[in-house]
Amino acid sequence: MSLYDDAVRVLKEYEGVREGREGQEELRQTYLGHLAAYPDGMWKACEAGHLTASALVVDPSRDRVLLTLHRKLGMWLQMGGHCEQGDATLADAALREATEESGIDGLTLLPGGPVTLDRHAIPAPCHWHLDVQYAALAAPDAAPAMSDESLDLRWFGYAEVADVADASVVRLLERTRARL
Repeated sequence: MSLYDDAVRVLKEYEGVREGREGQEELRQTYLGHLAAYPDGMWKACEAGHLTASALVVDPSRDRVLLTLHRKLGMWLQMGGHCEQGDATLADAALREATEESGIDGLTLLPGGPVTLDRHAIPAPCHWHLDVQYAALAAPDAAPAMSDESLDLRWFGYAEVADVADASVVRLLERTRARL
């Protein structure tokens, strides 16, 4: 199965729609329509936008999350980014990105597939990231290490996230906590 086929499968099976979360069915249809219209819609080269994969890293005690101060955007975000040719699945892409950007080996994605979907505008030449968002648990001995893509990397208590991050990260945290 190709990454494209996996993405279509994941979106068709996405639990957030069945749970009745506001706006998720519309986003799911947008993502599926994008993939139907753009066979290259998984890749950064697709100028109409492309799917991305991310993961919110939760500490083992489940009372903090790890956020990165994104070098290009200057915003506190979850770990994530573009799919690569070596990614077999969206979950693989999210886990790879979370591992690369957090420096933490041994992350495990929460079961149940994506936690939420989030579509956000990005600067040209691409116009949209259609982000498929997961959550990952860090092992008890997790030791974060900052990557080149980050200006800072820091654990935040759940109550602190709304003070530093935008609404999309807050939604991801809320939905992750519900899944936990």
